[in-house]
Amino acid sequence: MTLERPTIVIFDMDGTTVRHINLMLLHILEKLDDFGYLISRFFRWLFRRGAQGPIIPDDEDFLNRRKPRLFVHRAIHTFRRKEVDQIVEPCPGIYTVLDFLKKQGVPMALASNGLGKGYGDDILKKFDLEGYFGATIFREDVSKSKPNPEGLLLALNQMGAQVSKGDVIWHIGDRHKDVKAALAANEHLPAKVVPVAYGLNAATAVLEKNLSPDHIIMSYTDMHDRLKDLFRDAPGKGNTSEEVPKPKIKKKKSA
Repeated sequence: MTLERPTIVIFDMDGTTVRHINLMLLHILEKLDDFGYLISRFFRWLFRRGAQGPIIPDDEDFLNRRKPRLFVHRAIHTFRRKEVDQIVEPCPGIYTVLDFLKKQGVPMALASNGLGKGYGDDILKKFDLEGYFGATIFREDVSKSKPNPEGLLLALNQMGAQVSKGDVIWHIGDRHKDVKAALAANEHLPAKVVPVAYGLNAATAVLEKNLSPDHIIMSYTDMHDRLKDLFRDAPGKGNTSEEVPKPKIKKKKSA
């Protein structure tokens, strides 16, 4: 299955929108997140309550629900002494892709397993990313992190997106969990949710799920070129590669 032109795009943050200058720190954070997810699954299995209803609660239920405490994540960001621009930097070419999608009128959101307070919010402000995203979802906003699709569904909810069968939603991420979350979201939406792998880790997941290599994009330069091709013949926009003939104007005969 080849990539289709997106109508909505949801980005991951760490490793996708920004990259860690210290790759060892990123590795530690990802491992802690994976470990936390496995532990939470174990306790849900051990103390299962048989919850019913949609994966995204109603607004009132969502506000009153018990939020995760996230002790390990908060401890890491509490004790760090460096500013975010000393820890991460924007991924090369990301602004080119963001500007292109914004110009095309494609709604965008960010859904991350990282904390917002003291980290993600600071990144958005420091690198002028706030204006691109109609919704930003961080770890403290959801009860279940990726690979659970709750963050993606909540992002769409907060964007006010009226998702229909004709929508194609890209989720761009750099990890296995991003690919799995996108595929899982298809069970809850009428639209098509498409994982787009940015980097080797997510690329492995794409191949494991028997998806086309077209879902793998190794750089934002490649992604920008791919998007230009997809939007060139977009319905209603015409073919910009062909020059429209100018109307002939009859000259008045001189008296």
